[in-house]
Amino acid sequence: MSRAQKLVSWAAQLVAAVILLQTLFFKFSGSPESVHIFTRLGVEPWGRIASGIAELAAGLLLLVPSTAALGALLGLGLMAGAIGSHLTVLGIEILGDGGLLFGLAWAVAISSGVVLYLRRASLPIIGSRFD
Repeated sequence: MSRAQKLVSWAAQLVAAVILLQTLFFKFSGSPESVHIFTRLGVEPWGRIASGIAELAAGLLLLVPSTAALGALLGLGLMAGAIGSHLTVLGIEILGDGGLLFGLAWAVAISSGVVLYLRRASLPIIGSRFD
């Protein structure tokens, strides 16, 4: 990777990791918004806790260069589920948040996609297909 690509990757890694890690407090503390979301999805409390654990793993993996692509792949998968849930069950706005959670899911998805593309070589099964 060029220096510019490394800088872009790090910026995207940090955006995705910070968003993923900051939402853990709400999931693990049982905040009303999180409980509402996972109750609507029919998976409260185990779905909330499991998604929090998966988001913790993705956030930590994103912070290590050698595992950033794996973290990005996990983050992208998690956000596909979140965005899909917003579009099919939850709606864009949750409890008057003005679509903030939906926007954050897109921010993580886009950032994860950038990281996955830039660091694809570290995932041989993906990297070999696109080079």
